[in-house]
Amino acid sequence: MNAEREFQGSYWLESAPPGAAAPPPAGDLAVDVAVVGGGIAGLSTAWELVRQGREVAVLEAGRLAAGVTGHTTAKLTALHTLVYDRLRRTRGPEGARLYARSQSAAIRHAADVVQELDIDCEWEEAAAFTYAENPRRVGELRAEAEAAREAGLPAEFVTETELPFPVAGAVRVTGQAQFHPRKYLLALADDLRRRGGSVYEDTRVVGLTEGEPCVLSTDAGVSVRAGEVVIATHYPVFDRALLFTRLSPRRELVVAGTIDEERAPRDMYITPEQATRSVRTAPLGDGERLLIVTGEHFTPGTADVEERFARLTAWADTRFPKVTFTHRWATQDNDSTDSVPLVGPLHPGSRHTYVATGFGGWGLSGGIMAGRLLCDLVSRREVEWSGLYDPRRLASVVREGGTFLKHQGQVARHFVGDRILPLTGPEPENIPPGYGAVVRRGGAQWAVHRDEKGRLQAVSARCTHLGCIVAFNHAEQAWECPCHGSRFAPDGRILQGPAVRPLKKRDL
Repeated sequence: MNAEREFQGSYWLESAPPGAAAPPPAGDLAVDVAVVGGGIAGLSTAWELVRQGREVAVLEAGRLAAGVTGHTTAKLTALHTLVYDRLRRTRGPEGARLYARSQSAAIRHAADVVQELDIDCEWEEAAAFTYAENPRRVGELRAEAEAAREAGLPAEFVTETELPFPVAGAVRVTGQAQFHPRKYLLALADDLRRRGGSVYEDTRVVGLTEGEPCVLSTDAGVSVRAGEVVIATHYPVFDRALLFTRLSPRRELVVAGTIDEERAPRDMYITPEQATRSVRTAPLGDGERLLIVTGEHFTPGTADVEERFARLTAWADTRFPKVTFTHRWATQDNDSTDSVPLVGPLHPGSRHTYVATGFGGWGLSGGIMAGRLLCDLVSRREVEWSGLYDPRRLASVVREGGTFLKHQGQVARHFVGDRILPLTGPEPENIPPGYGAVVRRGGAQWAVHRDEKGRLQAVSARCTHLGCIVAFNHAEQAWECPCHGSRFAPDGRILQGPAVRPLKKRDL
């Protein structure tokens, strides 16, 4: 990437200030429902429950809508790249129909919420496209268009788009939407409070005791007693359901910049080619829009992120010349082994605990869908697609055994291999400013970072989740776990779960 360019972080965070903070609870709490996580899934669930008259508390480890949701591409669509042809093979035609119906219902519901609450969130209706430039992939696209149409979406195969470069073919679905996700969620949180709900930021949940009631504990020693608990932390922070065996973390990069309105695509585009390329624009005013390009997906802790940013920016420069790139950030999501999110009871023995995870890069429609589904499940109401998303499902895991085994093999390679290779590492004095490296000290592995002023700091290299060895992401100045996606600041502070404990300090 051009070193002369200066980039800001997430546009969604920059353009929607959070307002007044919601302090952590001053003491122990007792509520009907505790929702852990203040992103799209958590806030949607809490808002739906408050509307049903439940006493709800949202517990967020950082700031509301500032985690994964604050770094999304912000497409609200039921066309999820090439999912429908796969679903009709793995879950049958009815499974594909339920998926399309539930995701489409989420989009319509979001539109109703925007209108009901009069939310100024730059809502725009748009078509969604999955395209390919390589003619060899046209067969896949035709099959996907057919499967999506059979599932109930208004899908068709086309060969023309508004993109400024030719495509071999595309699947088009009309009636989708794009919006400002943080403005939407902050308005939802405000309405939640007006209805009597509670929101607590900087409140990291570190323990869960299931029972009647359930009891959550926080890193500040506060206890929260709740009749029902929803875990909506993106990656579940509790491992009793062993969901980490069915989830693989995926990080993607985003670059964004200003483009003249007359040259700006108005619809939403994605291709599975070149480690994903996603394109959309957002309104800026004064004859300009914000071009948002996403791609270069990779497992956290396994890539040269600066090189990946450079590759993505070069692609965008070539396809959309004369764009001034102003922002760059990264997003993260989790893929389930069978391409369907895990939303429902936390584990087979659950009576009062629920989870929402595994949205596979489509967390906006998925999170809104999860909010409605979890509200119904907590209220003991039947939902026609609850079985499709049930985390306890086994049949689809068996059918997707190859994906499951591949994921577990990758985790095992990191868990074992990163401990023994290399047997020797760099010396701390050889680490340049702004970089980090894992070094060996007395048989242990330390994560050592040198800041821009030349000062060294060291923490344990073992992720506090399940003990995998972290790696340093220079572009984002973070230690990352390649097994389950936990991320830490150079000083060991948690940036992203599932870890709930910081990396332990080491004295150089």
